[in-house]
Amino acid sequence: MHVVFVEPAFPRNQREFVRALSEVGARVTGIGERPLEGLDPELKRHLTHYERIDSVTNIQALHDACQRVGRLARIDRLEAVVEAHVEPAAKVREALGVAGTTTKTAWLCRDKPAMKEALRAAGVPCARSSAAASPEDLRRFAAEVGYPLCVKPRAGAGASGAMRVDDEAGLARAIEACGVARGASVAVEEWIEGHEGFYDTLSVDGAVVLDFACHYYPNVLEAMRTRWISPQIVLSNRSGDASYDELKQMGAKAVQALGIGTSATHMEWFFGEKGLKFSEIGCRPPGVRTWDLYAAANEFDIYKAWAEAIVLGRVHSRPSRRYAAGLVALRPTQDGVIERYEGVEQLQQRFGPHVIDAHLPPAGTRTQGVEAGYMANAWVRMRHEDYDALRGMLDEVGRVLKVMARDA
Repeated sequence: MHVVFVEPAFPRNQREFVRALSEVGARVTGIGERPLEGLDPELKRHLTHYERIDSVTNIQALHDACQRVGRLARIDRLEAVVEAHVEPAAKVREALGVAGTTTKTAWLCRDKPAMKEALRAAGVPCARSSAAASPEDLRRFAAEVGYPLCVKPRAGAGASGAMRVDDEAGLARAIEACGVARGASVAVEEWIEGHEGFYDTLSVDGAVVLDFACHYYPNVLEAMRTRWISPQIVLSNRSGDASYDELKQMGAKAVQALGIGTSATHMEWFFGEKGLKFSEIGCRPPGVRTWDLYAAANEFDIYKAWAEAIVLGRVHSRPSRRYAAGLVALRPTQDGVIERYEGVEQLQQRFGPHVIDAHLPPAGTRTQGVEAGYMANAWVRMRHEDYDALRGMLDEVGRVLKVMARDA
């Protein structure tokens, strides 16, 4: 099989997809934005051919590069695993008659109002939601549904650009901030109170063959707005319990309803007084290097499992489900530059065997804002056979390990 892979060099874990495709027997052509000489030797070893273009989100340039590649060897699959690349790749795929995610599915997995409409029609429980193209649309929705609400970009990822609106004054601020008064179209949703997590799958021909359930502590919007919180993402090793059955059924129904065939998915969910509610889904793997967390927790090569699905149409690699694993993000005490760390040696002595890896930028490194994400500054990833014990260790790291910063 000849697989064309979009942007094999960046972010860094992209090369793992290329490696895995090569190792399961595919010929791999990369199309990316870096010059060939800028690719590392290990990546080049797994590539049969490489085409450079100015931007992989430029549909015409991607199409033309695929045509050049197709003249050398027939393209069997065109794969993209970064959110911004999924829809351009789908449009090129469809234009060239290559198998894979369709433009309709890619669009439904990006456009939140259309996504929710399709899933409600399939019986998937969602928060009430709508597209809004004017301030009047937002005010009308608020009058019908009541506060609080969530206003966010139609195609944003995660909490990026999302705003909680609690009253009319907050709605006025949101109208100005989101640009709807200047012609922007946004998504507006009923605010769902409850615990937030995500459910990731690997499907083959629309059937889920691998799945992983994770939890956020606290919910994402709070985590991305509050400096003193050391937020966590925690993978459960209890997903075989009956308590996860409803979540699995929701995920499988969403995959079917959106026409997702052979692909990774990343689905956000809430659970609270109104029960389990679907939030949104991406037709691609999760961000924040979460697949590496899955690999470490389950003692298997998840990239190889993905490649088996793409190339062989079946998955032989199986997760052990032995460990729960988690990430704790560590926020600097202020914006500026990192000055020093406190508590590192103490925690290393206590929890060293359970640490998967860590990132502690050296003194003098400029900090990034809290809103920049879970891996923007310092972080630690750990695993343990007991989920509750792991949560306790992550809590302790968040309390004890201090990232001291000063003005730049």
